[in-house]
Amino acid sequence: MKCVRIGDRVLPTRYFLAPLAGYTHLAFRRVLRSLGGIGLATTDLVQATHLLSGSRKSKQLIETSPDDKPLSVQIFSGKTEELVQAAKWLEDDGYEGVDINMGCPMAKVNGSGGGARLMCDPSQACATVRAVVEGVSIPVTVKMRLGWDRDHISAPALARHFEEEGVAAITIHGRTRSQGFHGSVDLDGIAATVDAVRQIPVIGNGDVRTVEDADRMFAYTGCSAIAIGRGAMLEPWLFARLIASESITAWVEPSSSDQLSFLKSHFQLMHQQHGDYSCVLFRKFAAWYGARLGIPPDLENRLRRFETVSDFNQICEEIGDRHDECVSRTATALMKVPNGPIERW
Repeated sequence: MKCVRIGDRVLPTRYFLAPLAGYTHLAFRRVLRSLGGIGLATTDLVQATHLLSGSRKSKQLIETSPDDKPLSVQIFSGKTEELVQAAKWLEDDGYEGVDINMGCPMAKVNGSGGGARLMCDPSQACATVRAVVEGVSIPVTVKMRLGWDRDHISAPALARHFEEEGVAAITIHGRTRSQGFHGSVDLDGIAATVDAVRQIPVIGNGDVRTVEDADRMFAYTGCSAIAIGRGAMLEPWLFARLIASESITAWVEPSSSDQLSFLKSHFQLMHQQHGDYSCVLFRKFAAWYGARLGIPPDLENRLRRFETVSDFNQICEEIGDRHDECVSRTATALMKVPNGPIERW
């Protein structure tokens, strides 16, 4: 099994769980880790000012557990000093890696100068990275997009400069900010970023949903690792499947019982953290999980609306009874995920 080194961290696999706003909370990370194969997980992006003020939301986003390692925390802000102070806070609190977000396309993040907006001012972006790297001893990484739009592809040059400033790794999502999640990932853009650095790992990100997708990204771009976000919600066993493909272990498809057990485990872990509010938080996973976990469409619809733990348990019982009636279908989420342009996100 191939490992990846990021700073002083040796990660067990080259497959990482990418941060996804609103999804990659503790329960999701834990339930995916239980299936195996994850080399590193990164939290949902956390606003530096909220972290420093100790807001309840920021505490929930960075909440972790002994089985939630290796872990990095992703922070964002348009102000350098806030990022430096947040990184120091994380180091002092025992976190082992910090990731600077330069890839989020959402207007509410870009409007404050954070996310992909940082890429528009290369000089300031480099100064920001330098300050954070100098402010902590834990590895600092950066996640970014190819650029603001097709006319401003800045990732390769920025990656080269960030390496000079001491960044331990770069994650590159192969789309521009203006694309949002529309169109296909640009493997040429990821490859150009890989070629721009001397020795730090470059992690490819975007459109990896199968073993074949991962093989293609590795072969075409030369990246050291792959970060998977939406693909992990469409196929929770993807990481385990990828590891099996690199070994002599024969892959065994999860049974109906395994699929239902996964659904229940995720909800139970979420309920441990959020109590009854988990009934609201869990609803958005239904459209991602329905097709893969063999949930009949009418029960998937009920999962989007359930209000109590009792409701959830009843739906799960019915899923178990009716699992065999499900046929292969496209995940509902693929018809609902936001696409670019994303000026109104």
